[in-house]
Amino acid sequence: MRSSVTLAHEMGAELIVIRGSGAGRRVALAAAETIIGRDPAAGIHLEDPLCGWRHCAIRAGNGGYRLLDFRTSAGTLVNGRAVREHALAEGDQISIGQVLLQFTAGGATAATSPSGRETLLRASSLLFLVRAFASTDDPEQQDRIETQILRLVDDLTGSAGGYILLGRNEPELQHSAAERGVSDSLVTAVLSEGSAREGDLMGVPLYSHGALEGLLIARMPGAGDASDFADQLASVATLAAAALESAREVQSLETHKALLEEQLERVAPMASGIIGSSPAIRRMLQMVERLAPQDTTVLLLGESGTGKELVARAIHQQSRRRDKPFVAINCAALTETLLESELFGHEKGSFTGAVALKKGKLELAEGGTVFLDEIGELAPGLQAKLLRVLQNREFDRVGGVRTLRLDVRLLAATNRDLGAEVRRGGFREDLYHRLNVVNLSLPPLRERREDIPLLARHFLPLACERSGRKVQGISPEAERMLAAYDWPGNVREVENAIERAVVLGLSEMVEPEDLPESLRSVSTASTGSAFQSSVGDAKREAIIKAWQTSGGDYKEAARQLGIHPNSLLRLIRNLGLRDVLGS
Repeated sequence: MRSSVTLAHEMGAELIVIRGSGAGRRVALAAAETIIGRDPAAGIHLEDPLCGWRHCAIRAGNGGYRLLDFRTSAGTLVNGRAVREHALAEGDQISIGQVLLQFTAGGATAATSPSGRETLLRASSLLFLVRAFASTDDPEQQDRIETQILRLVDDLTGSAGGYILLGRNEPELQHSAAERGVSDSLVTAVLSEGSAREGDLMGVPLYSHGALEGLLIARMPGAGDASDFADQLASVATLAAAALESAREVQSLETHKALLEEQLERVAPMASGIIGSSPAIRRMLQMVERLAPQDTTVLLLGESGTGKELVARAIHQQSRRRDKPFVAINCAALTETLLESELFGHEKGSFTGAVALKKGKLELAEGGTVFLDEIGELAPGLQAKLLRVLQNREFDRVGGVRTLRLDVRLLAATNRDLGAEVRRGGFREDLYHRLNVVNLSLPPLRERREDIPLLARHFLPLACERSGRKVQGISPEAERMLAAYDWPGNVREVENAIERAVVLGLSEMVEPEDLPESLRSVSTASTGSAFQSSVGDAKREAIIKAWQTSGGDYKEAARQLGIHPNSLLRLIRNLGLRDVLGS
């Protein structure tokens, strides 16, 4: 009599690599035991770094196969659940790191007969089609691919048609179901029970990395056991889930790539963090810490250049959405038509030049944070569409006929008085109240003067790097002048002033004469100290004397003063000596 091991081997059991290195490879299981691991001598050799040297084994016995995990740190999953030991059944899927294997008990026909090969071919086609279905947003293309997928499902399970519903929560799935004539009750039952039947329709969920992605709904054949049909449909759904995971990973990588490329183009010198230690900035940072974990809409108020986008990024980085995209949009930078397409995206052919479908910034930010800068500049038509996003978390692409659901946190910023704009009719009152759930005021630099030297020192090495000059630091006198100025342009103006000083300066330190003329004149007038006045008077007398001695030759006068001729000309201009010298 033949042993149970021999019988199991003769069944032709195999593992098929569905995802990961060697996808599509089929490996026949050994008569007694097949080792899976990174060991080159393993019966199934895997390169995945999460796979152990000898990760697990599949042993034959009692007419079947059992999987045994060797207590590895990464673990072994069967159909999404961690196992130590598991009796394998037809269609079971084994996850080891990023590798997904499917077990087929086979039988003599499974590996060798035309029907067995045809089933494997259909399963491979299903993987390809589901990836394509999840990767496109073109409704017509989705309909064509869905038809092909359902034909394969019919062939694999004996079903008589059905539907694929994509959605990540019950409302989204019910919205999709309504478009197909599927009842809400079936959607609810599938989500609560794992699989459910209503009339001749059977539904099972589709998952990607453990998260709900949709439902597979199939029409049961006229005859057959409902339990068997549910098992078959669940096996197909598991196979489809592997394809969904692949498609979602590609989509995520493409989205992050596009956002990173955009952010690199507009990276700011202050991208390293918020600079300051004044009481005003500490109070603001405390508010950021309190607001960040919440999902509420925040309106950032402040003068131009106070760092509203930087604060918005800080809120995002401290929120639960930190691993999702942060998308910043300047509402004043584009025309109404272009901004609408930028925000909401557009369908192919929706207007002249729309040669392909384009996802908008809102859609690209799915799961993350959208920052709308200069929100007060938003056109009235777009204000109404943004209100819909805030109220219903849904939108339509330009030229689109499908309503898309959206999960983003919205942050907005303005340097205008939106309340006044509402009163004069320039901004929608309902949108204002939706945006102004919580407002956060950013202090101008004149209210945190102790932070000005810190900002100047922060910008100095960055300006040196851009200009190719080496400057050791900022002189005490120049720092006093920086702190005395009111900085109507705030942080942005500080950055520009330091860059100008580095580019035009000639010494190893930033000196007062290197700073913008407006800053020096205001600073001198505001300080009014005897010391500042005496310094200015001494400079004037020295320049006048050198000018007279050199006979009006500014180069000779600069040599006598021990400064560069360009510095002398700048001092003459800044000290108002042109009329005195007749230059």
